[in-house]
Amino acid sequence: MVLDYYKLAEQPFGVTPDSRFLYLGAQHREALASLTYGTESNLGFLALIAKPGMGKTSLLYHYLSGLRDKARTAFVFRTDCNSRELIRYLLLDLGIPVAGMDLPEMHDTLNRLLLEEMRLGRRFVLVIDEAQNLDEEVLESVRLLSNFETPWMKLMQIVLAGQPQLADRLANPSMAQLRQRISMVMRIEPFGCEDVNAYINHRLWVAGCENPSLFTVGARKLIAEHSEGIPRNINNLCFNAMSLGCASKRKTIDRDIIMEVIADMDLEPFREKHDAPEMVAAQPKQPDPVFFPVVKNRSIFSGWAPKLAVAGAVAFSLASVIMPVNKSEPRAVPIEATSSAAVVAPAPAALLPLPSAPAEAVSPVLEPAADSVQVMPGQTLYHITVKKLGTYNKNVLEEIRELNPWLGDPDHIQAGRKIRIPSAPSGPTGPQGAAKTSNSAVPEAVAQNE
Repeated sequence: MVLDYYKLAEQPFGVTPDSRFLYLGAQHREALASLTYGTESNLGFLALIAKPGMGKTSLLYHYLSGLRDKARTAFVFRTDCNSRELIRYLLLDLGIPVAGMDLPEMHDTLNRLLLEEMRLGRRFVLVIDEAQNLDEEVLESVRLLSNFETPWMKLMQIVLAGQPQLADRLANPSMAQLRQRISMVMRIEPFGCEDVNAYINHRLWVAGCENPSLFTVGARKLIAEHSEGIPRNINNLCFNAMSLGCASKRKTIDRDIIMEVIADMDLEPFREKHDAPEMVAAQPKQPDPVFFPVVKNRSIFSGWAPKLAVAGAVAFSLASVIMPVNKSEPRAVPIEATSSAAVVAPAPAALLPLPSAPAEAVSPVLEPAADSVQVMPGQTLYHITVKKLGTYNKNVLEEIRELNPWLGDPDHIQAGRKIRIPSAPSGPTGPQGAAKTSNSAVPEAVAQNE
């Protein structure tokens, strides 16, 4: 249905490594040239490292097809194995039956094959894909394969291809002997925006697309940003965008369709729900509260009041004796400490109750009701507010800025960040308010047609 709707001969964004759809970016071409030069120069070990989805397997097939008339080749991709199984997979790929052979017999068979190829004047090239999965013991066995040689040349050229974890394996001190034998290391980095554009055009052209502007400029920019320049991610986005465009009867794929595809492919909400119980379980257990015994019916002043009363009476008596007394004034009557009337001393300042604050000072400040919304890639504050509140105006923007003090440019918000939105819109509502909002508050970047 999609092929007929967009008038395509075949699916341009399939997942199989079809060599016809292979696009060689600048770094792909450089890696291919290095592989070819290393093989022709008989350098022994070569390494190719790239992130998942960068098309290294397709590049290796292309490299081996160029050696078809010059060398005997073998391609091993089952790397979750031991040393014996690796040699077995190698001989099976060469079409040699291995039933009943032990490891020494398989080595002898391989050695005879290599000598025969040398007499015929051909090289032997072994490519091991997904080499990051090989154990150190198996990598050591691979190193020993390079011992198949004559005094003047290596009988086997070996290419180790894998993901960045392969570099970590080779950097291990225990792999020093193997690392020293690797003559060249090639890396393939993700595409830039120009390569993403050329990649999409190339695959559409191979598939027979008659409309080169099927993907708009805005859609291509969003694909380049979200795919991180990885061809496999580009294929997934474009395939789903064309399927959605066909279902929506859209002849061109624009930013809106790409944004919807990105939202549909987002696994973050599912991951959060799955991880929630684990996060709760991972919290450290709080220690049980410790309760101290409390003596009932005992006042806080029960121990200090009698002592303070006696001290106050003594101090008062001494003051009346030492300090001179004015005769014109009436004489103070001394108070006996043994009087039956209790002398209550003032409580220490630290124990006096604090003056109660006015009712207005302690009244809680009520924050406006707000909801938390996660920003999707490419969304602006306008998109989020209109979707959530149905309006966008100056009052709403001021409320959002109060709820999100960190907010800078409302037209450029980092994807994945959570922003607080008022539960109810502010400012004018109704048809007149909505019309005023639509005429004055739409950002220029959103209003443009891509």
